Amino acid sequence: MIELYETQRAMRNMRKVAMQRGVIAILDVGSSKIACLVLRFDGTDRLGDDGIGPMAGQAGFRVIGAATTRSRGVRFGEIDTMPETERAIRTAVQAAQKMANVRVDHVIACLAGAEPRSYGLAGAVELEGLPVSEKDIARVLSACDVPDYGEGREVLHAQPVNFALDHRTGLSDPRGQLGQVLATDMHMLTIEAAAVQNLAHAVKRCDLELAGIASSAYVSGISALVEDEQELGAACIDMGGGATGLSIFIKKHMIYADSVRMGGDHVTGDISMGLQVPLATAERIKTFYGGVVATGRDDSEMIEIGGDTGDWEHDRRTVSRAELIGIMRPRVEEILEEVRARLDAAGFDHLPSQQIVLTGGASQIPGLDGLASKILGQQVRLGRPLRVHGLPQAATGPGFASAVGLCLFAAHPQDEWWDFEIPVERYPARSLRRAVKWFKDNW
Repeated sequence: MIELYETQRAMRNMRKVAMQRGVIAILDVGSSKIACLVLRFDGTDRLGDDGIGPMAGQAGFRVIGAATTRSRGVRFGEIDTMPETERAIRTAVQAAQKMANVRVDHVIACLAGAEPRSYGLAGAVELEGLPVSEKDIARVLSACDVPDYGEGREVLHAQPVNFALDHRTGLSDPRGQLGQVLATDMHMLTIEAAAVQNLAHAVKRCDLELAGIASSAYVSGISALVEDEQELGAACIDMGGGATGLSIFIKKHMIYADSVRMGGDHVTGDISMGLQVPLATAERIKTFYGGVVATGRDDSEMIEIGGDTGDWEHDRRTVSRAELIGIMRPRVEEILEEVRARLDAAGFDHLPSQQIVLTGGASQIPGLDGLASKILGQQVRLGRPLRVHGLPQAATGPGFASAVGLCLFAAHPQDEWWDFEIPVERYPARSLRRAVKWFKDNW
C-alpha cells in the first residue's frame, strides 16, 4: 500500500518535471490500436493561432505529434505478448516524435480491462477552529477506511469527490473555510497489479519513463461527456476493440468504473467464423457494410465477400446485408446487456440524471445508438472527444476518446490521495464499504 502511494507520488513528480520541460507523450495502449500523441505545454492561457481561446479545461497545451499503429500483443485491453507490444509502442512513439520533431522521455499511459473495482470511502476529522488547510485535507483523507481489496491488486485512482464542513456538503474544495468537522467521500478504483506492472515494463523497455497512468474508462468520460453531463450525472461507455469500459460521473467526478471483456474485435471474430473469411476481410466487411438494425432493403443488398484463396467459387461468394446484421447483432446485444448489468449493480438509476454516452472505435456501428437505448433503457447519444488544439482531423473520431481524455488528464489532473502529504503512521485502517451503497446513501 505504502509502496504504491510512493510510486504514484514519484510519477506525479515526474509529470511536473516533464511539463516544466514542455513536452510529454500520451500513450493509449488498446487492443486494436496503439495511439501516441505528443503534447507541448506553453504554461500560458493565450489564444491559439486561429484566434480561438482555449476551450474549457484545455488551457496551455497543443498536440504537436500524433501517430497510431495496429496493436499487437494486447488482448482484452491487457498486455498478452511483451515483445510485440513493445515493438508496437516503439513504432507509434517514434512516428509521433518524428512528426513533432522533438524527443520525448516521459509518457502518460492509459489501459482498459484489468478488472477494475470501485469503492466508496468515507472519513471525518475534527478541526481546531482554524481555516481548513492542506494538512487537514491530508488528515481527512487518511481517516478514510480503506477496504481489504485483495492480493495482487493496486489502487489506480483515489480521488476525493465530495467534502462536507459541518452540515454543509457538496463542497469541491473546503480549503480556507471555517468549521468544526471536516468530512470527505472518496472514490477508489483498484485494478489487477500485473496489468499495471506489464504496462510499466513495456514502457521502460522502450527507453521511456512512465509519468502517470490512468484508466481508459475514466479518461474517455473526461473527453466524451460534456460539462453538464459530468455535473448532473452520466455514464460513458467506451467500446474498444478488446474491452468495453464504463464510467459514471456526477459533480464532475468519476464515482464508478467497470470493464466488460468484450468489444469490437469479438464482433469481427463472429463475422470471420460465420462467413469463413480471414479476420482482415471480416474487419473490412464490418467497417463498410456492418450494422445492427435490418430493414427490408437489406435482404436484397448483396455484399461481395472477396478473398484470395485461389478457389474461384469460394472467393466470389456474396452475402446479404441482412445476414451480416444477423451475425453482428447478437454479439452487440450481449455486450450491451453486460453493460446494463454493471450499471444496475452500480445503482445508476438512483442518479438525478441518467444520460448515457457511447464512444470508442466500436461505437461507430450504424444503428448502435438506437439498439443501445432499447437495451439500456435510457437516453443514449454518440459521443466524440472534445476538440483539442493541434489534434489532426484523423484523430478526432470516437476511437480517440481515451487518447484525448488522457491529454486533458495530463494537463489538469484532479486531486488524488497521493497529492497530499499523508503521514505514514496515519495510513488508513481497512474496512469495506462498496461504492454502490455509498451512492444510494449520499446522492
